[in-house]
This record gives sequence, C-alpha cells and structure tokens, in this order.
Amino acid sequence: MKIAVIGGAGYIGSHVSRELLDFGHEVFVYDNLSSGLRQNLFKEADFTLGDILDVKSLDDFFEKTKPEGIVHLAALKAAGESMLLPEKYSVNNITGSINILNAAAKHGVKYIVFSSSASVYGSPKYLPMDEKHTTEPENYYGYTKLAIEQNLEWYRKLRGINYAALRYFNAAGYDIKGRISGLEQNPANLLPIVMEVAVGKRTFVEVFGNDYETPDGTGVRDYIHVSDLARAHRMAFDKLQSIGKSFTINLGGSSGTSVLEVIKAAERISGRKIEYKIAPRRVGDAPTVLANPAYAKEFLGWQAEHSDLNTLLESTWVVYKK
Repeated sequence: MKIAVIGGAGYIGSHVSRELLDFGHEVFVYDNLSSGLRQNLFKEADFTLGDILDVKSLDDFFEKTKPEGIVHLAALKAAGESMLLPEKYSVNNITGSINILNAAAKHGVKYIVFSSSASVYGSPKYLPMDEKHTTEPENYYGYTKLAIEQNLEWYRKLRGINYAALRYFNAAGYDIKGRISGLEQNPANLLPIVMEVAVGKRTFVEVFGNDYETPDGTGVRDYIHVSDLARAHRMAFDKLQSIGKSFTINLGGSSGTSVLEVIKAAERISGRKIEYKIAPRRVGDAPTVLANPAYAKEFLGWQAEHSDLNTLLESTWVVYKK
C-alpha cells in the first residue's frame, strides 16, 4: 500500500515508517521538522518538507504521492503546555488535522490510522481503562485528540474514509534493532528526561508529587515500547483493509510502573546516579493510569512484546549513551 506518514520524521513516526517499510509498504513522509529529525528518515521513503497548516503544500504532497492510506502523527503533545497555550494547540492539532482530512477527502484516501491518546479519557473512573471508559479529558491536549477523533467519525460518515484511532498510553524505548538514533527534542516524557540526566544534559528529574495513593507515593503509568506501537499501526492498516470499517482501540502494556521505579531501574541499567527533586503535583495528574489492552488482542491480534521496563530502558540507554 502507498502510505503517507505525516509526522514521519518524529520519534514515533520514524518507528512507524520503519515498520511499514519492513513489511513492503511504499512510504511517503511529510514533516515540518519542528521536532522531527532528518537522521530519522530512511532512504527507502520519499520525504517532503511541509507543514500541516500549509494547505497548498499538503495538497501538492497528496497530488504527488497519491497515497491510499495515511498515518497521522503530526501534533503538539505537551499536556502541561496545552493548558497554558490552548490557542497554539487548537491551531496546530485541530486545524492542522482538518487540513489533513480535507486533503484526504479531495484525493480519495481510503484509510487513516490516527495517533490518538489515553488522555482523551481523563481521570480514571476505574482501572484498567478500556475503550468503554468515558471520555472526559482534563487537559487541552487531550481535548484536541478527542476533537480529531470526532472529526474522523464525521468524515467517515460523509466522505467514506475509514479510520483506526489508536489510543495509546506512554510511548517509550527505541527500535529493538538499533536502526533509529534521533533523540527527542525538548522531551516532556519521563524516560527521555531520565536519560538526559544520566548523560549530564540535565541535572535532575522533577518528580511531580510523592504523596499519591501508590506504593511509593509517585504516579504510576502504563508504558508501551515504541516498536510495539509501530507494529500496531501496521496491523491497523491490515485490519482496515480486511474489514472495511472504522475502529478505536487502546494500546498499552497493562502493567504499571511508578516514577521512582523508573528512576531506580535507570540507575541500575546506566550505572549512573539519577538525581531527582520532588515538586508539587500537576493539575490533572491521576495517581495511576493503566490500559486494558484486551480488545487490542481480541480484535487486532496485537499485544505488547517489548514493553517490559528493562527492554524500554535498555533500548533507550543504547541510544543516549552514544
């Protein structure tokens, strides 16, 4: 299949592109390189430098590549920043996504695999969280993801574009085979921040809250290896083609790890001291967030294979220690 990976030079996008190439798909990457890197691009994939806010550039890209499917990964993703700069997130995430949908409709795209987020759920009403959980996002970033899902559903009804919305939890790790080495730019996620401390790029990790009702008082999260995530994107295309209808699905490792557990494991794997400081809780942070990926296994035939903490950290440390 001819697949356009929008945001394909980024951390997750590069892994998805590699997975699709490995399985014989023809990949076309569209990225503005605001956070993506040229070193994350592969010679087998065509690359276009462009922005999702540039309607003409998008139209030219679709006209040139004529993709049958799209992976949409282009988004601003810092939940805390989204609460301070909602205008920035509404324009980039929502307006940019509508531009993509309009181009897809115009050029006859059949399938979209959308990088959504567990943040659409908000604070857990029960654990682990399945796809039937209420969607009540507590940060503006999560709202933008939900708004895009809702637009996808309308374009399915009105333009016949089938989609897979992949709601994933905390992506981490690096390519198991070591083929991707571009470091995240200004990371907001825990594992790359921990690694930046390990290599001396930061002096400490900020731990937001140590008085939660968890075993060690710090927040517990569900981490998923980016290689597992990439495989799910590829499998989603297979499923869309075989069943001809849209679906929404959770992706996660189903086991939780606390912030302090991540830090201690990183110290063991890197052999370096990871300094940290306790900071106040962040608004909207739940004590524990866990996915229920049972439907992904039942419906998609997918389950996490590399999402244990050791593999997550070891594959990340291999990249950062260089």
